[in-house]
Amino acid sequence: MQAVYTNTVPVDAYRGAGRPEACYVIERIMETAAREMGVDPSELRAKNFVTSFPHQTPVIMAYDSGDFATNQKQAQKAADVAGFGARKAEALGRGKLRGLGYSNYIEACGIAPSAAVGSLGAGVGLWESAEVRVNPVGTIEILTGSHSHGQGHETTFAQIVAERFDLPTENIKIVHGDTDKVQFGMGTYGSRSGAVGMSAIVKAMDKVEAKVKKIAAHVLEAGEDDIVIEGGAVKVAGTDKQMLWHEVGLAAYTAHNIPDGMEPGLKETAFYDPTNFTFPAGCYICEVEVDPDTGVTEVVQFVASDDFGTIINPMIVEGQVHGGIAQGIGQAMLENVVYDDAGQQLSASYMDYTMPRADDLPNYSVHHASTTCPGNPLGMKGCGEAGAIGSPPAVINAITDAIGNNNLSMPATPAAVWTALQAVSSKLAAE
Repeated sequence: MQAVYTNTVPVDAYRGAGRPEACYVIERIMETAAREMGVDPSELRAKNFVTSFPHQTPVIMAYDSGDFATNQKQAQKAADVAGFGARKAEALGRGKLRGLGYSNYIEACGIAPSAAVGSLGAGVGLWESAEVRVNPVGTIEILTGSHSHGQGHETTFAQIVAERFDLPTENIKIVHGDTDKVQFGMGTYGSRSGAVGMSAIVKAMDKVEAKVKKIAAHVLEAGEDDIVIEGGAVKVAGTDKQMLWHEVGLAAYTAHNIPDGMEPGLKETAFYDPTNFTFPAGCYICEVEVDPDTGVTEVVQFVASDDFGTIINPMIVEGQVHGGIAQGIGQAMLENVVYDDAGQQLSASYMDYTMPRADDLPNYSVHHASTTCPGNPLGMKGCGEAGAIGSPPAVINAITDAIGNNNLSMPATPAAVWTALQAVSSKLAAE
């Protein structure tokens, strides 16, 4: 055994928690293989796509859905890959080097079946819980263990409730992070808030809806199968008989006229334990322009085609992708923890540690070609980490394509790119 003492700082999960590293290794290998065999990088990838589902991997997970070829074709069309040769020639006329890079990612998220993580040694189950409270005045509180820290849960969670009960979103309040109210929750990480947290809400809404229909059928003297919820009311289909939504809530709490044996009140709890991980996937295509005199690289185009399953709020999903790609470009080109020979950290503040800023980034072109996830009631896959997972290898593949040197590591700073270019020049001179 060997013990090592270091004054370097500890590290922890960033965005994607290990998946960016795995994707980077695989996609750089694919790019290198294509170049060494002299084949189109997209064609090599297409030949190796999984095409039938479910697909059992060598480890515990089984891919449940996807259409990887469609994502790649969509990205290629949006990126105008066919016109890249003309753009490259035009850039060369201006003294710039232009390159194109692919990255096809897949990740496991929406963590996870409790039995699966238990078999791997986890000390907790990874279910999620929710409570749906319909108040006597008809307003609804959703108590969830999925805490929001910027993902927009207050919007998307309210959307699925509003759509289910055909009510205004302002009538719905999302409660999270309040341990006085929320019973238990496993939290927000691993892109699980939608696939797991929202699924728990759906399960609780199923119970509320069933009780609402029983009460309305009893009061309106109709069959439960004839009850529909629409337009802020609970109606008997094909008739003018109805109860307003708040009237059903009031009836549940006054309990003057509810079915025999039914408990008063209208609030239900559910726990949802996923049957599988979810597997978002996609194709990213990055196009860069390199100044050979300085090594300065500009990302001139970035196209993303993602498969996130069912999308509840496209604007929030697009924002998640934008942020992830920004972080991935930062990792690929800018960010680095630097120490001197004595172990003194030289990048200890944001004055020295280079974060991506707006003028470092292009206008992204974000697209979706989705397949439904069979593992949860909404058909959702995670989206929060995808951008950070798929983007770093696309950037490095593009830069190495531009400079004609595959030997380039992250971060591809101007100095690193310029050095790689000089190695190419030296090699050509020697030949």
